[in-house]
Amino acid sequence: MQVAPAREAQRLSAHAPTVIPIHAVTPGSVSRHGTPRCSACSMRSICMPPELSADELAKLDAVICTTRSVKRGDTLYRAGDMFQSIYAVRVGSFKTVLMHRDGREQVTGFQIAGEALGLDGVCGGNHNCDAIALEDSIVCIIPFAQLEAICREIKSMQHHIYQMMSSEIVRESSQMMLLGTMTAEQRVATFLLNLSRRFKARGFSPAEFHLRMTREEIGCYLGMKLETVSRMFSKFQRERLVHANGKTVHIVDPEGLAQV
Repeated sequence: MQVAPAREAQRLSAHAPTVIPIHAVTPGSVSRHGTPRCSACSMRSICMPPELSADELAKLDAVICTTRSVKRGDTLYRAGDMFQSIYAVRVGSFKTVLMHRDGREQVTGFQIAGEALGLDGVCGGNHNCDAIALEDSIVCIIPFAQLEAICREIKSMQHHIYQMMSSEIVRESSQMMLLGTMTAEQRVATFLLNLSRRFKARGFSPAEFHLRMTREEIGCYLGMKLETVSRMFSKFQRERLVHANGKTVHIVDPEGLAQV
């Protein structure tokens, strides 16, 4: 590999995300030497294929060696930024946003702990959306070039990356169907049940959870006005399908909500 000239290296550095030293963030699955470790992470069953051996996990530990802390409202990356890494959400949650020419924003997704960010940059070498923290969050930084090298050695990891990319295609197709064919009532019900399934997969309660996004952001994602989202929550509450107290949502009747 050729070493970039000093000027090029400075340019790349200017576009690279600021990395917060791991000893400055809340310790979780972090080694005594201050390095995040996939082998000890509680999110490993979500982020990684389950059949990895100890040697394979050690190789991944060597690649994923830094984390970044992102404050609520701050961006992890912006549209147009050079693509260098993908990110695994270790703690917290994010929204991805596309900006219209007139300044309006379109929320394209919400990512919670154990999910990936940044795959949008693989295609053209630049990110095509903004990733914004919905709360104080921590991500693991995975340099994509090193990940590709690991995938050549570990076929199960390669297959896992393919699955991640495929799930993005499926998610976007589902989003198109949601926006194109569902009523407002069905959109909100689908949104809540989707979050419920994702929280359950991470060992959290599928029936009661805290929404980090605002009603307005939910509406922006579902193609609805804020007033319509609030009206749907009120309707579900009257029908005793859901109980909402501020941002805390309790799904009272999941089967009834699924029938919607």
